[in-house]
Amino acid sequence: MLSQQEISDRLEIQDLCYRYAELIDGKDFERLADEVFTSEAHIDYSVFGGSVGGVAETIAFLQQALTTQAFPCHQHLNANIQIKVDGDQASGRVMCFNPQELALPDGGSQLFMLGLWYVDSYRRTDAGWRIASRVEEKSWVFNTPDFMSL
Repeated sequence: MLSQQEISDRLEIQDLCYRYAELIDGKDFERLADEVFTSEAHIDYSVFGGSVGGVAETIAFLQQALTTQAFPCHQHLNANIQIKVDGDQASGRVMCFNPQELALPDGGSQLFMLGLWYVDSYRRTDAGWRIASRVEEKSWVFNTPDFMSL
């Protein structure tokens, strides 16, 4: 049976995962440093050609990649959150479905979707649970032709 503390910890970590998605989709990247990641977090988005590094490098990458006109629309939908708590440390695996619109140079758009998992480690801090490491793990990629004409 789960203790009340472990239930609370799991719910707080689940909320943290949802907060991450909310900030990414809201393009509010600066808040990731205070509200989501530990100061020394390691984030690896390389499986889809993204950055690898600390919080500052990750925020810079996200600002460049997702605030351009190339990706006008995207969502990060999290599910199947699996969390194992061990005191002030935890690990997790989070499924993410990520549909995105890619603006094409000819004015059209292409829809592509990513299926991935976040493989995480979490740490309890004075400010609450934070992500200490996050590695994207690829599941699948799907591209459509110009979806605006569908």
